[in-house]
Amino acid sequence: MNLTHRYQPQTCLSGSILLSHPNLKDPNFAQTIVFLSAHSDDQGTLGVILNRPIGQALGEMDDQFKGGFFSEVPVFEGGPVEREKLIVAAWEWLESPNSFKLYFGIDLEKAESLKCENKQVEIACFLGHSGWSPGQLESELDEEAWLVSSLDHDLFSKMNLKRETWKKIVGGMSDELHLLANAPESPWLN
Repeated sequence: MNLTHRYQPQTCLSGSILLSHPNLKDPNFAQTIVFLSAHSDDQGTLGVILNRPIGQALGEMDDQFKGGFFSEVPVFEGGPVEREKLIVAAWEWLESPNSFKLYFGIDLEKAESLKCENKQVEIACFLGHSGWSPGQLESELDEEAWLVSSLDHDLFSKMNLKRETWKKIVGGMSDELHLLANAPESPWLN
């Protein structure tokens, strides 16, 4: 996995992963792994949180999906924007290392069609999304609120990410980040 401590300006962050810095205490993003599905200088940035599963599959959330094709599709808290909106994403890993084709914000029929055509396609749903206005994310990156990474197939396949995944990734980046990532939430209470 290509992890960096400092933000290196790129032409586009689409397809990248953001890892919140241990010092980022905003409850919306503390200890999160965010996949950036779209990024542009004039439109801003759109992403979804990957490591906040809501603990229910789509079939458990809504009876209309119980026992059907989408019954076992995992659902994640996508972010603080439009939390009531369900976003469907599908992706397939390609031959090149860590390369994938993403279908983001698709309807359920399209997701089912993709899965029927290719059993390797993975599907997940997100309640809400994460968004930044033009220049906002770049400012946060300059302030080192986020660490940038590329998407790693071994780590991110099967969407089995939990809150603890953030600690493992960030803690493995450096000794300093290991200490910060593993510090108690309220050290003054110890």
